[in-house]
Amino acid sequence: MLDFPVEDLSAEDVARLRGIYEPLTRSVRELIDATIRTEAGEDAVAAARREIEAATARLRSRQLDGAFGVRHGSEGDAMPWGNVVIGVRNPVAPPLTFTKTPDGLVRADFHLGAAYEGPPGHVHGGVAALILDHALGEVASSSASPRLTGTITLRYRRITPLGALHVEASMVRTEGVKAYAAGHLADAEGVTVEAEGVFIQPRWARD
Repeated sequence: MLDFPVEDLSAEDVARLRGIYEPLTRSVRELIDATIRTEAGEDAVAAARREIEAATARLRSRQLDGAFGVRHGSEGDAMPWGNVVIGVRNPVAPPLTFTKTPDGLVRADFHLGAAYEGPPGHVHGGVAALILDHALGEVASSSASPRLTGTITLRYRRITPLGALHVEASMVRTEGVKAYAAGHLADAEGVTVEAEGVFIQPRWARD
């Protein structure tokens, strides 16, 4: 049991929590991949299922009511650890780690494996849209001016293979509460999906 609440944490406590939960998340990501690709026999699968069910029961012995949300440390650092794209506690997230260049470009290099398959050997189109939506939202928003997706348009130039990928996005312009952003997803051969989006500052963030 943790001896402090998961809120208003010092940098040291955030690092401690990350050290506890991030390795668990990595293990579950491996489990997801193994579940998809295993060719183990009936007895091995049954034994694994019992072990997984026991581990699930242990983890459910103490848990949050509802989603993780975004917690903040005492120094203002955001902890969106349940996020489906970047969450360090979400095994569904690849996860992506975004960096921002001096000229404002947001980018990330990442890997998508079997869990993200749509067409055989290729990324599901909805997953490509998810990643691009997040990337454009990253560049269109800031802690001082959050913006949420209003519309997003995608052009699938070709199917995206599973494996090593790159995403980047840039701000096009702002008009009042609206921000316009554009970006693309690419593999080693070039761009596979292009995206344009309009992101709107919600009413609660305008004052």
